[in-house]
Amino acid sequence: MSSPENSEKRRKEEEFSFGPWKIIAIKDHISESSTLQSIEESLSIPQLPEMFFGGNVLRIKHLAGFGIEFNALDAVKRVDTKQDSIQVAAAATWQKARSGSEHLNKVIKPFDWTFTTDYRGTLINDGPEMRVSETEECIDLERLKVREKIHFYEDMTLFEDELADNGTATLGVKIRVMQSGFFLLLRFFLRVDGVLIRINDTRIFHEAGTNFMLREFCSKEKKISELDLQPHELTDPVVIDRLLDIKLQTAERLDFPPEAKLAEESAAAAALTTQAT
Repeated sequence: MSSPENSEKRRKEEEFSFGPWKIIAIKDHISESSTLQSIEESLSIPQLPEMFFGGNVLRIKHLAGFGIEFNALDAVKRVDTKQDSIQVAAAATWQKARSGSEHLNKVIKPFDWTFTTDYRGTLINDGPEMRVSETEECIDLERLKVREKIHFYEDMTLFEDELADNGTATLGVKIRVMQSGFFLLLRFFLRVDGVLIRINDTRIFHEAGTNFMLREFCSKEKKISELDLQPHELTDPVVIDRLLDIKLQTAERLDFPPEAKLAEESAAAAALTTQAT
């Protein structure tokens, strides 16, 4: 059993301030078995991903108290504990191809053994709340391709499982902060060998000086038999993403509460007072 002192040494926390925002990135070690067992019991899920980073958190918080964060626990709460997410035909193909696998028994249990999650972040409401609504506005990805100095960057894994060497299921989040704003990508990537590829992406963009964020969610998948790719290419989400079929796509606008502007004005006035003295 690790001591509190050793745990603290393995835990890394970084903060970055950007205008009225504070970005907090906490990276911790893989959760211990006792923690995993407690979570499994509370969620009624037979098993968590083998590499579960329960202490990893990426938090984006406005000085008025609202914001959004990303963590592994809330992500697995979105995993279906009643049935698997792969169609019966695909599951049967996997069973036939992997009939000698010790992992096979998990397939027939009422639980999504692929750990597929449509998690899109956890809203922080330590004060006024953001208003979430559907929108036709889209994130300008071409604009984000323009080279711009990156003031802060973080990339962290929330969970990973190799499906007993029969594929991979990973969830990771990355953020970059530029002068113009911040852009975040939360990606769930699933590969079941010989069966299919699935990608669930959540993208969030905030342009500095505006009073809202845009959040887009896109779920894509395709049977591996329909992908004309070499085996090594099947491990690269960047290569595969453009080849998959879109199954679900949504766009939301997260409007900031009126208190946001008041908090920013108060902070600016306090800063001027400090400078004057």
